[in-house]
Amino acid sequence: MISSTKTLTLSKPHLPQTTHLIFVRLRHYFKNMLCPDLNPPATVRGMQQLDRAAFAKTIKVPHLLVPRDKNLNEVCRSVKKYLLKMERYKPVITEEYKITLHPLAVQKWEDLADVHLEKLDIGSEALVWQEIQLSYENWKYDEIFKAVLPADKEALSSFSKVGHIIHLNLKDHLLPYKELIGEVIRDKIADCRTVVNKSISIDNTYRNFQMELLCGEPNYQVSVKENGCMFQFDFSKVYWNPRLSTEHEKIVKMLNKHDVLYDLYAGVGPFTVPAARKGCKVLANDLNPDSYQALVANCTLNKVANNVTCHNKDAVDFIKQEVKDALLAKCTEKEFDGEIHITMNLPAMAVEHLVHFPGLLKDADIVLHKKPLVHVYCFAKGGDDKKQIARELVEQWLGMEVDDKLKEIAFVRNVAPNKDMMRVSFYLTEDLLLGHSTNSKKRQLDEEQTLSEDAKRPCNLNEENKTSS
Repeated sequence: MISSTKTLTLSKPHLPQTTHLIFVRLRHYFKNMLCPDLNPPATVRGMQQLDRAAFAKTIKVPHLLVPRDKNLNEVCRSVKKYLLKMERYKPVITEEYKITLHPLAVQKWEDLADVHLEKLDIGSEALVWQEIQLSYENWKYDEIFKAVLPADKEALSSFSKVGHIIHLNLKDHLLPYKELIGEVIRDKIADCRTVVNKSISIDNTYRNFQMELLCGEPNYQVSVKENGCMFQFDFSKVYWNPRLSTEHEKIVKMLNKHDVLYDLYAGVGPFTVPAARKGCKVLANDLNPDSYQALVANCTLNKVANNVTCHNKDAVDFIKQEVKDALLAKCTEKEFDGEIHITMNLPAMAVEHLVHFPGLLKDADIVLHKKPLVHVYCFAKGGDDKKQIARELVEQWLGMEVDDKLKEIAFVRNVAPNKDMMRVSFYLTEDLLLGHSTNSKKRQLDEEQTLSEDAKRPCNLNEENKTSS
């Protein structure tokens, strides 16, 4: 927001010749909700079924009546910072030469002193108070919710927009208002046609959550643009989180044209597609059949299918077969001048799959010319040093310290109080892959459980668990 600085000169009574300057910061547009008259009617508090007509109210606000012989545009520019700005309200009525001013900013003629309207030959008689009509259309969704929802409890904090779908994760105390919330969101958010609420935490094999339609059409097929690529998928059957777009972009920016990427939990392709579009060869996998189908379709849609090989397998099998074979071929290829990246974006359990990398190539009599760079994601819970927590998780499941292998540990996003999503990027060395490493430390796991079939876990379990979407 543009702001201006207003200077007030105050004199202390006991020091009449001494003046003190106080600088008061004024916002370009005054905050409407600080003015009781500009709030929705108090009677809407607690409303559970949306009644748009109940928001109608009449208030008096200041207006500037501009003489017809004056330049209306020039006057508007002069008082721009004092205009009443509300949704679907025109503060300048051209045909009437009338300008609506903000009641917090202008309560008397002297409040316009710094505009110097006298230079435009406009006097105090031009300032009048007149009634205006306000309705449901004049408030934004957050202003509606602030007026309606319980004042003593947490309001609707955030939501995700995926194509034409608004995805909510309502707290229990907001559930009685869910239908109203859905209707207001659909009314107020551009291009929104469907509003859904996550009804339970994501706890199935494929990471798609059960959701309740709050408002709009039951159409979950969406088109989303991210990092210059188009993605199409059924939002009710796959996992997609728009809050991860920045992280997707960071990884793709690390890649060069001749690099290769092994994407273990590829989803619908937010890492795979832009990497392939950059020219990288990508080996992509996802267990969810719907994600796999969308992944294949998105590769075709973005014309990168020639650079991508897609698989629909469990991540553990994918590591032990496709990734192993690809590493044997690429790491020993002297002519390969790119880098190898492995993305493991399943923070709820990706670190557990690290147990399959030490000794993955132990039967091979080879010399590795490349060290693959792993980007593994995890949730760091509690404590102050989330980077240290993330590092310890990786070392626990990898079975060794990562001192000389570590590239970086990065914060991705906050998921819940004391719970952050982190990325640990480290190199798989020749000693580690061939099982020769002497830097092993005792894993803090039950060895039998680690090596049993119970350790073979689905690759698309809950990424958010019981946290906000």
